[in-house]
Amino acid sequence: MPQRKKLYKIILPLLMLITISTTAFPQKGGFGVPNLQKYDKKLFHFGFSIGYNLFDFNLKNNAYYPMSDSLLVINTKAVSGFSLGIVTDLRIWKYFDLRFIPGLSFGERVLTYEFANRVKEDDKQKRVESVYLDLPLLFKIKSSRMHNVRIYVIGGVQYSLDLISNQKKQSKRPNEMLVKLNQNDFQGQVGFGLDFYCTYFKLTTEVKMSFGMINLLVPEQHLYTSNISSVKSKTLQVSVIFE
Repeated sequence: MPQRKKLYKIILPLLMLITISTTAFPQKGGFGVPNLQKYDKKLFHFGFSIGYNLFDFNLKNNAYYPMSDSLLVINTKAVSGFSLGIVTDLRIWKYFDLRFIPGLSFGERVLTYEFANRVKEDDKQKRVESVYLDLPLLFKIKSSRMHNVRIYVIGGVQYSLDLISNQKKQSKRPNEMLVKLNQNDFQGQVGFGLDFYCTYFKLTTEVKMSFGMINLLVPEQHLYTSNISSVKSKTLQVSVIFE
């Protein structure tokens, strides 16, 4: 149920944004002369993006290391963040674009641990903060333009470098056990969106999922990591793009 509430918080603002986008830039005479008629004939387009992210993990327990008597369950908790990016779009063909959108993503992920015995509240959660330098390369497949609106799907790969990775970090508190993640990550990405051709620019609303392809966990022999065999990134991103 909490995940559904998170999803509703994302989908509802997106639907409101789409509604505002389609009504905020009315055309004289309704479906009159389309905006930006020569826009799609240009070879390159540039712009910027602002995104809302929901960071999470795909977690796999270690089958060869059974849970201890005190540790019962390990779960993940999705946490919201945001991203900023610079858009470079190359027109390949009428319905195909190649997009490179380098940017920064800010957020954190949380691992929650349920113990049979009583432990301090701080020991029930392990937070992993990240600031990612994202380098995605994406193919955009577009539909025919419907007056001032176009639908598209997008897919590709992304390399991410965690600029504040705790991979080599040493705890400053005695007896503190950290969950460490590798700073390099590769993800596959899929998504869809709507292009709105306004009077002076193109506004895009986009929903995209990223799925990590490599195990990020730095294995260490303590209670918080030895019970986990794989940790992969998972991110839902809702973006507004101006070009």
